[in-house]
Amino acid sequence: MDFNLTQEQQQFAEAIRRWAEKDYGFEQRKHIIGSAEGTSSKAWSELTELGATALPIPEELGGFNGSAVDMMVVMQELGRGLVVEPYFATVLGAEFLKKAKAHFDVLEQIATGEKKLAVALAEKQSRYDLFDIATTATPNNDGFVLNGTKIVVLHGAQADMLIVSARSNENQRDKSGIHVFLVDANSIGIHRTDYRTIDGYRAADIRFDQVQVAPINMLGKENDGWELIDETADYGVSLLCSEAIGIMEAITAATLDYLKTRQQFGVPIGKFQVLQHRMAEMFMEMEQARSMATLAAVKVSSANVEERRRTLSAAKARIGQAARYIGQQAVQLHGGMGVTNELPVAHMFKRLTTIELSLGDTDHHLARFVTQPGFKVSA
Repeated sequence: MDFNLTQEQQQFAEAIRRWAEKDYGFEQRKHIIGSAEGTSSKAWSELTELGATALPIPEELGGFNGSAVDMMVVMQELGRGLVVEPYFATVLGAEFLKKAKAHFDVLEQIATGEKKLAVALAEKQSRYDLFDIATTATPNNDGFVLNGTKIVVLHGAQADMLIVSARSNENQRDKSGIHVFLVDANSIGIHRTDYRTIDGYRAADIRFDQVQVAPINMLGKENDGWELIDETADYGVSLLCSEAIGIMEAITAATLDYLKTRQQFGVPIGKFQVLQHRMAEMFMEMEQARSMATLAAVKVSSANVEERRRTLSAAKARIGQAARYIGQQAVQLHGGMGVTNELPVAHMFKRLTTIELSLGDTDHHLARFVTQPGFKVSA
């Protein structure tokens, strides 16, 4: 496998990195997080100008038809810059529309930055089992009526449109009878409660109270939305893995700089061999995680469903382990300052922790990995 980036990918990465360093620095980010909106319209416009929103959109709809590997490059740089804009939520929502081959007008508006999306899948009882759905979709003469509540919808209050899962049968954990809808976020009957998460992002709990949805807004096959959810969630996992790599690179570099400048007994603490060993272990963890993130980006589009699930779960689990180790070591090596909001390292660790808990934690993906047929064969 060729792990080298193309010239175009390198140029795109450098452009995003320069923007994040110049216009989305640590102080600017703190101001954005502390604002009422929690995001920046200026930053979103600049990401659009850089082509980030158009990257995953098909060329015929005004985009660049970027692959998962292209998206890996962008997510790494956004992770490195700790960007809190609704990019992940929007491109994950766009992936639902692409896979369903529907609502091309919305995809065009995503490419131009006019529309932001959010994905409302999780419920209070579901944890990481996205097929555990209590939200109902009741057919009527005008389409469907949605009732239920979704929780921790990333950038749910900032989105113009929502991707929502619901079911038409009474078996709450049945993988059949599931529908996926594209819903206008300002529809009558939608109530959004916005809040800030521990990593500085925004999320919302969203209640659907007799929300009318037209038949045309159903994505994929009727009563068979689980396959769409499962496939697109794996795409989201690949994006999160890539973002985590960018954060781990940044937190490792920040820790190394600190060891070179912080002095104890008249010498930089980086001179102490035991701390050098820790840095070496952090580096090895990061490189192993990087390889898995790259493999995940390559295999997420695999036609072999078992191979895709096996690879994405292996990547999420391995990167979760690496993120925990690197984050903890970075905080410890910074001493007491490592847990304060005054240093970027604390914010990086919080984001790594949130990524670990998003779309399945390490334990969840290890359990999923061992249930795949390929694991039994290799074992």
